[in-house]
Order: sequence, then structure tokens, then C-alpha cells
Amino acid sequence: MNTGCLFKGPVLFLSQSADVVVRCLNGERLGLAQAQPLRDDVSTDEITPLTSLTHYDDKLGRYPYTGFRAGNALPLGIDAVRQAQVDVVVGGKRYGKGSSREHSPAAERLAGVRLVIAESFERIYRQNADNIGLFTSTDFRLLERIAAGETIPLDDLVADRDTLAAAILKSGGLLRFGQHFMRSIEAVTDQDDAKPRTLFEKIVARHALATELTAAHPAPGDGAFVRADWRFIHEYYTGMAAHMLQSVFGDPLALQQPTSIVVFEDHTSYVEESPAHVRGGLVPNIHRMVEAQRRFASRHGLISHRTLTEVEAAHDDGSNVAGISHAMMAEHYALPGQVVVGTDSHTPHSGALGCVAFGVGTTDMANAFVTGAVRLTVPQQLRVVLDGTLRPGVTAKDVVLHLLALPAIRAGEGLGKVFEFCGDAMAQLSTDERATLTNMTAELGGFTGIVAPDAETLRFLRERRGVDFCLEPWMRSDEGAIYAQTIRIDCTAVPPMVAAPGDPGNGIPLTEVARPVRIDIAYGGSCTAGKREDFDHYHAVLRWAADRGLTVSTGVELFLQFGTTAVRDHCIAMNYMDAFERAGARMLEPSCGACGNCGPGGSSRPDQVTVSAINRNFPGRGGPGQVWLASPPTVAASAIAGELVSFDELKRRHAQPQ
Repeated sequence: MNTGCLFKGPVLFLSQSADVVVRCLNGERLGLAQAQPLRDDVSTDEITPLTSLTHYDDKLGRYPYTGFRAGNALPLGIDAVRQAQVDVVVGGKRYGKGSSREHSPAAERLAGVRLVIAESFERIYRQNADNIGLFTSTDFRLLERIAAGETIPLDDLVADRDTLAAAILKSGGLLRFGQHFMRSIEAVTDQDDAKPRTLFEKIVARHALATELTAAHPAPGDGAFVRADWRFIHEYYTGMAAHMLQSVFGDPLALQQPTSIVVFEDHTSYVEESPAHVRGGLVPNIHRMVEAQRRFASRHGLISHRTLTEVEAAHDDGSNVAGISHAMMAEHYALPGQVVVGTDSHTPHSGALGCVAFGVGTTDMANAFVTGAVRLTVPQQLRVVLDGTLRPGVTAKDVVLHLLALPAIRAGEGLGKVFEFCGDAMAQLSTDERATLTNMTAELGGFTGIVAPDAETLRFLRERRGVDFCLEPWMRSDEGAIYAQTIRIDCTAVPPMVAAPGDPGNGIPLTEVARPVRIDIAYGGSCTAGKREDFDHYHAVLRWAADRGLTVSTGVELFLQFGTTAVRDHCIAMNYMDAFERAGARMLEPSCGACGNCGPGGSSRPDQVTVSAINRNFPGRGGPGQVWLASPPTVAASAIAGELVSFDELKRRHAQPQ
């Protein structure tokens, strides 16, 4: 049995200096001090850009860090890591933030990397790395031992990990671990010991599973498994999951409770209009991924929601229910008190309904398909109290951009935690607005977001879904429940916000943007901003503009993309389409679209500037240009003005003379 690792290759320091990165690739053995300052916030979009995601075999090993930026440079080309024989990579804080794509640690592992050292890691990235046997550590003292040629014992490589994570790594990954230690899985009874608990803790306790190596009632920081009421996956990951399962288990393959598995086509509706895919010749690969998912869904009788193109939509009789996966889960499946898992970092969207919803990687989902068990590390919990009342024109998107800009959140204090949203302002927010908050716990670095269900939740379920749901007394957090931290936000003081290009945490009040920012593209859509209430905001601005003869500014393109077909049907029923057309917006059928750099609304040149209602603006996200994040009304107003402005500012500029 292998009890240690000897690392022979050069250490790749992901430094802020491109020169340092190039010196590492050339075989120079640098020390940590020489490599400083390290890059913080290395995102999965940078580790594996969108164009690499059509690969899930050995070819993926050619692409790690091809989107990594050091200053204005992209110092790591295709095959650079393999050719340099790198086996240790070092980064700064919040390594692996962003998407749940398991392609990122898989690309590193396939390129020969065996250990990543960083000051801190995003939860999903680190769990994905565990699941494929890629070691991660926050112990920088290992670098001196590696430089000295020491064989590092496995126990030292997993010294800061919980028992379950250590066991998975020592087994060589989750699927191999499962073959050895998950032969016996038992549901356990919630032991209500009268101790005050949060809503999250109660839901997890009601879904707890006991295995050979995990306890039935784990404490924060412990690894555990839970039963999910719903598991969902989309076309970028299903082929990879099927490939894994076939390799490990062969045929015939039996899935646990296939009636609770949902598959979505939500990233590829407009792939033929994606510059990145067209230029890279990747469109045929995308079609093969979609077909692979359709075959897998058909073979196992899974619930399936197919994509809806503009041509198909023109002849749609209303029977085709389509949309972005996590938005669809809230519209059709998730219920208070349930556990929902999906292969997308924005799965917490459904937490707005009072359920525990969190994203997982492909291996986690593959394991959940065959065992019914979903892995988690029991998180600490953070309470966000929203006091007061939001000002007119200020939305939940402004609140979350304000929250993201707080020094504590930027420093990573929310990493891996549950964000429970409550307070007077929370009670006034619609479910759509609540979903913006829980959805973007992915950007906050959290495990998930949750809102206790209430009368508004019941209204949403009744009016949107025709479900008469009865809240149970336990569906709330108890007085005296323990939180790691409480953050209070005075909502009366939150202004319209934007986040400057590069990171969602670059939030500033719109009035404090130093100089006018000209825009080329305005995009309203995505799971975060493609909901009914978001379109109510777009319409309020564009109807006001159209009634005054104002249209989208010359040289600007405005794209509005529905999150789901239900949102589209709402806009049609409310007669919104007239104002959208008169203002000059291009309407797009439901899809992730520009948010994932998968369709219209993304930039095609580095000099282009986009204002977008999407959730993240990491380098390369939404195209090669600069992306400013903003709320739906700010996006619409900016499209009319041709520069970043709030709706209030737009109205002042075009005030009717008295």
C-alpha cells in the first residue's frame, strides 16, 4: 500500500507575476518568498475555460490554467503543465471559486498535478478534488519538505481534513471509497434532544444516513452522507458521470430511485451563436454531449427537460417546459424541508423555498446515482439579518453585491458556511427576490443559502405551482440556535450597486463609479436575473423609455433571456413583449446563455464592455471583454443611456420640463 508521495517536478506558483509563472514552467526551482504575491481568487473559469469543458477524458489534461491571468498576461498555454512535468501547484486565498465544474481538478490531475497548496479553498472545488484523488492542503510548510526531496506521508497530506475526506483520498477517490465502505447505508431517525437547532440542522438530521465510516449525527466539520429528495444534472456533466459509472461498475447499471433524478439541457440552446464554441470548432462536441445525455436519460427512464430553440419556440404549443436547471427545480420540484442536490454551483437557488439545496461535482453525483447518498462536510452557519426596508429601485441583487463587498466576506469568512437570510426586510421580499440571495451564496463562497418558509412561500407554491402546502411547526430555526457569525445589513442604506470587472466581490455603489463607463452590451437573464420579478423590473424601465420614444443607445446591444418558459409565458400574458420590442431588445429563449459564455449576450472582443445581471464576472466569464455586474433595472437603464446608470438617474436625465 502506498503510504507517501515523492514530488519530483517543479512547483508551479500561481503568482501575480507572469514572469514568476514562466520561470516555474522553465524548470526554475523557486521558493515561496520569490513567488509572492500569489494570486487570490483563482477561479474554475480560469483553470478550465469553457472551451475545454467538452472533454472529459485524457485530452482534458492539456488545458489546466489556460485561462489563468497574471496581470494582463495569460502565461499558461495548452500542454504547458504536462510539458513542464509539474506535480505541485501553489495559489493564494479562495482557490477554485466559481463553477462546480469537476473538469478543473480533473484537468489538473490528468496533467500530472498531484497536490495543490493554497491559503484557502472553495468548498465544491476541494470536494471535487477529493473525489478524484487530488490532494489539497493549506499547509505551506510542505513546500520546504518537498524542496528537500522528502517523501511526504499520506497522513501529513490529509492532516487538516475530516475523517471522511481523508478516507476518500487514501482510497483513491469517492467511487473506489464507495465500493469499499458504502455497501451498507442506513437511514437514521432524527434524534430531537430539545437542543435549539437551525432549520438547516433539522433538515439534515431528517435526511441523515449512516455508513461504515460516517456517524448518523455528525458535528460541524465532520464528513457525512444524506439522502436527497431530488438529484439533478445537466448536459455538461452527464456524459462524464455516465463514463465514470461505466468504467467502475460496468453494465447493467442500476440507479437508486431514478424517479427522483432530473436531467436538463440548459447550457447549449444557443451554442451556434457562441463565439468561443464556433471559433474553437466545438459545436459538434456539444451536440455529442447532448445526445449522450439523452441516451442516458432514456436508458434509465429519467425525468428530462430538453432545450428550446427560437425556431421550436415559434411553434411551441406550451407543452414544452424548459429552462435553467436550478430555476426549474424551484418552479416545479423543490419543497420546504427537502434536500436538493445538483451539478451546478447555483443549486442553492431553491433554498428560497426553505429547503437545503447545494451543488456537487460530477463524481459526487455519479456516486449519488448508484447509492442514493450525497456527501457533505457539515458546515457552520452564518445568519444574515436584513433590517429595514429596501428603497424603491433597489433589489435583492443590490443587497447581495453589497454583501459580497464586505471586507469579512471578501476575506473568506463565508467559505463553506450556510447563509441563513432573515429579518424584517426579508419578510417583505418575494420568493423570486429571495432566490437571488440564496442563488448567489455560490459567489459568497457559502455551502448554501436558506430562508425559512412562510406565508410568501405558500403563496408562491399555490400561485406558481398549484401546490397547497402545509407548513409544519419544525420548519424554522429555534430561538437560541448557534451561528458562527451574524451579519446585519441596514437595507434602507443599500444603494443601487455594481461590481467592477474581475470578481463579484468588487462591489461599489453606482454613484461612486469614478467616471462614466461606456457599454457595448447589456444582458438581462441567467438563473439569478431571469425570473418573473426580474422581468417586471426590465419591463418597468423599458416601458418607461419606450413611452418617451427612447430606445437602446446607438452602438449598444440589449439581450433579455428568460430563465424558464414560465417566465416567458408570464411576459406574454402581461403584454410586456410590446415594450421590449419598441425599446430594441433581442428576446432569447430560456438558457444559461451568456452567463456561461454559451450564447448571445457575451462579448467577442477584449475591448468590449458589458453590463450584466448575471451572478459572476471572473476573467473570461461571459467572453473576453470586461463585465460589470448590476441589478435588472440598472442593466435596462444602462442599455438606454449607453453607459452605467441607475433607473433614477435615467429618469432625471430625461425629466419632462414643467
